[in-house]
Amino acid sequence: MVQSPMISCPLKQTNEIDWIRPLKDYIRQSYGEDPDRYSQECATLNRLRQDMRGAGKDSATGRDLLYRYYGQLELLDLRFPVDENHIKISFTWYDAFTHKPTSQYSLAYEKASIIFNISAVLSCHAANQNRAEDAGLKTAYHSFQASAGMFTYINENFLHAPSTDLNRETVKALIHITLAQSQEVFLEKQIADNKKAGLLAKLASQSAYLYSQAAEAIQEFCKGIFDKVWSIVVQTKAAHMASVASYYQALADSESGSHGVAIARLQFAEKNSAAAMGWAKSFPSSVSPNTNLSSESGTNLLDVVKFHLANVQAKLAVFKKDNDFIYHQPVPSEAGLSAVAKLPAAKAIPVSELYQGQDIQRIIGPDIFQKLVPMSVTETASLYDEEKAKLIRAETEKVEMANGEMAASLDYLKLPGSLNILKGGMDQEMEVDEEFRRWCQELAGHQPFIKALDDLQDRKSEILGQLDQCSKKLDLEESVCEKMRSKYGADWSQQPSARLNTTLRGDIRTYRDTINEASASDAQLLSTLRQYEADFDEMRSAGETDEADVLFQRAMIKAGSKHGKGKNGLGSPYASTPEGNLLDDVYDEGSPSVSEQIARVEAILKKLNLVKRERSQVLKDLKEKVHNDDISNVLILNKKSITGQESQLFEAELEKFRPHQNRLLQANHKQASLMKELTKIYGDLLQDKRVRSEQSKYEAITRQRNTVMTRYKKVYDAFNGLLSGTVQAQTFYTEMAETVENLKKNVEAFINNRRSEGAQLLGQIERERSNSATEQEDREREKLRQLMERLSTEPKTTTPAPPSAGAMAPPLPSKAKSPPPAVQTPAYNPSLASPKNSPAFPPGQQHGVPLSHSPAPYGQYMPHGATGMPYHPGQPYQQGAAAPLSEGYNPMAYPVPPAASPPPAQQFYSSTPTPFSSYSGPTPPAAPSAFLPQGYVPPPPPPRPQQTNYPSSSGPFPSGPGGYAQSRPYGASQHHKAQSQSSQSQGQSGSSTDPWAGLNAWK
Repeated sequence: MVQSPMISCPLKQTNEIDWIRPLKDYIRQSYGEDPDRYSQECATLNRLRQDMRGAGKDSATGRDLLYRYYGQLELLDLRFPVDENHIKISFTWYDAFTHKPTSQYSLAYEKASIIFNISAVLSCHAANQNRAEDAGLKTAYHSFQASAGMFTYINENFLHAPSTDLNRETVKALIHITLAQSQEVFLEKQIADNKKAGLLAKLASQSAYLYSQAAEAIQEFCKGIFDKVWSIVVQTKAAHMASVASYYQALADSESGSHGVAIARLQFAEKNSAAAMGWAKSFPSSVSPNTNLSSESGTNLLDVVKFHLANVQAKLAVFKKDNDFIYHQPVPSEAGLSAVAKLPAAKAIPVSELYQGQDIQRIIGPDIFQKLVPMSVTETASLYDEEKAKLIRAETEKVEMANGEMAASLDYLKLPGSLNILKGGMDQEMEVDEEFRRWCQELAGHQPFIKALDDLQDRKSEILGQLDQCSKKLDLEESVCEKMRSKYGADWSQQPSARLNTTLRGDIRTYRDTINEASASDAQLLSTLRQYEADFDEMRSAGETDEADVLFQRAMIKAGSKHGKGKNGLGSPYASTPEGNLLDDVYDEGSPSVSEQIARVEAILKKLNLVKRERSQVLKDLKEKVHNDDISNVLILNKKSITGQESQLFEAELEKFRPHQNRLLQANHKQASLMKELTKIYGDLLQDKRVRSEQSKYEAITRQRNTVMTRYKKVYDAFNGLLSGTVQAQTFYTEMAETVENLKKNVEAFINNRRSEGAQLLGQIERERSNSATEQEDREREKLRQLMERLSTEPKTTTPAPPSAGAMAPPLPSKAKSPPPAVQTPAYNPSLASPKNSPAFPPGQQHGVPLSHSPAPYGQYMPHGATGMPYHPGQPYQQGAAAPLSEGYNPMAYPVPPAASPPPAQQFYSSTPTPFSSYSGPTPPAAPSAFLPQGYVPPPPPPRPQQTNYPSSSGPFPSGPGGYAQSRPYGASQHHKAQSQSSQSQGQSGSSTDPWAGLNAWK
């Protein structure tokens, strides 16, 4: 039989474009990656588009090429915004019917055109099938529906079509045509299978309805779009399918006895066939290639209509004859006929179902730009990962809980350990615990702690000694400062040490308190050592000689003797005599033996272990499957459809793990059942009177073992505590020694600074006072000379007078600064004793540690602008060294700028001093001239004593002028009250070299 011709949609044509450069530019700008890394991916996409342009009309390969390119465009759209604002590519497509070009920068236009071509290829593939064969018929039926589904997808997802072939009404007409043809193909299959006339009538009626819908759409909306041949074919098939529906409905009515109605329907079918004949005859002899119809299509269509019309006319003649001779039923009019019911057998297949049952990943291929993952997909995948993690956590928690319940139950029942006692394996309990053996091995070879603790005590004593030295040095410096202040009064302007050394003394106190606190910890370590020293030695020896088992057994026996009789009156198992094995006992017939009951318990324990292993393996497999589960491709392919429905998608995806969850649940139920059975059987076993005695022995052994392990656990913990405590103490004392050493340096720096400051201040005070005393003596001599001149009765001659102190003293050179007026000092009082030394620090006491911030009185330093003796260039600077106050407190131990003092043999800064011009003793007031004989000449001053060389002092005090070895009861303010003026001049000579001479004399 001749096949009815089928309409197929023509394909859209397109120009070639370049994907490579725009994509590379965007990768460089937006992703910040090297575009050369993606050269192959860009070239692959470009090649896919070229292959798509050459896709065949009616081949599955062409369909797959189009669908692969479309799938890659969907994946591309997730990463690259292709529009006129971002990746600007002009897509030019030609209208499938009018052939007019349309260009846009939108990727949606490219995707819609590709889907249109997929629909067109599907319709061509269906139209070209040989429907005489079942395979061809089925392929045509499915492909027409798939084409309708693709056209439907265009209408649902792409609005504002830029070309007429993508227009909503045009696409709707194509949907009606493809569905009508699919319905017609299904009808052909049913006719070939000789189905009932009523069913065939309904199928034909639906096909006629769809063809009529397509004809209306072509007439109303698609004039000038589709070729006229399409309209002829659609109109012909609409009338033909209506005739077929009436024909089969007439057969059905005739079978049901409605012969008159059957005749009327046949008459209506003949009418429709005549109309179809008229449309078929108008089919042109030559058609356009764009219609996808051949010149034979018109002939075939006309043959189909003619063949059907002949059948209708033949059947009508038979029915009329039968009705005229037999039935005599009235024939209703055409208007009185009811419409034939419709039965849809074709529907548009959605895109999501198009490749159902096929490997969609195989058709689309791998994601070309899978290395560039869009952020939205990553975020959704991370949410799914969290759902998977929740599932794993829940299942892991269930498994751990089940394992914990099993362990707790077996521990409560003392299984499987108690079975060893019942089977005669009590001797195994005497074996040394592996943990105990490890403890002994760790103690082996360790040095005793006593040496380390003694070293800590030595270091602590050394640190405390340094702190005491620092305190003594600070006390000595403060004492010297206050004594100098007491001696010189307001002239001693150095700040009190107590204000400056507060921080240093606070640090000393803090460090001493810290050491005292550490001493308590040291004492605790020592107490712990003495408490466990014997145990340490035992375990160390056992570890070194590998005799841990001997020590353990000895401890077990000792623990057994301490326990004595148990609560049940039984003695320790180690002290009792061996008893028979329970497995050897003979029981009464009818009751299971102990060995049988133990075997049952062991069998259940094996089952429990198998359940535990199986559960662990299932959990491991579940974790691995969850770890390897990746739905990124699913998320990418359904990115637009799952928006807002992620939770439903996650639930559907997590269902793939349901079998593993069910297996874990079954394992837990099985474990609960086995534990219940084990508890009952083991309880019955323990109720046996013979078993009870063995159970008591087991409990006694367990108690002893626990006692031994607890005791040596304390010893081991004490060892670790001592070890860590000793290391911490050594670290502490090391850090404290460094800290105290820094403190010591600060104290020394403080004392050195204070000494330097004091030395400068003392030198200034001595110079000022020396200048004041010299000026006073000069004034007294001048007054005496003038008085002697007035009292002299001899005439004045040019003969030079004998040398005298007043006459020979040259005038002092002018000073840089006028000296202060002479200070009136009280007369010497022999009853006043010299100030006493501090009882806390006698002169001979030595201190060896200096202090920190304030400069100490050291050396001679002349401040700029200070009053004192003028400087003469011919006299070099000299620096003398006075005898130190003590060995640890030597003011002259550091070099300082020397003061401008005259050398020891020179008393005044003059070019030709008189030999005894240094005599400055107070002159008694002169008597009135009436009591003096005429011509009286004052006697010359006593001869100047030679400078005395003092022997070195062997005592605790220094010798020399002003040294501690000389006990002269006068201070610096009583120079002219001395016994000998020469001694005073000698002392002045020394003080000009040693600025601490006054301090020495005071002390």
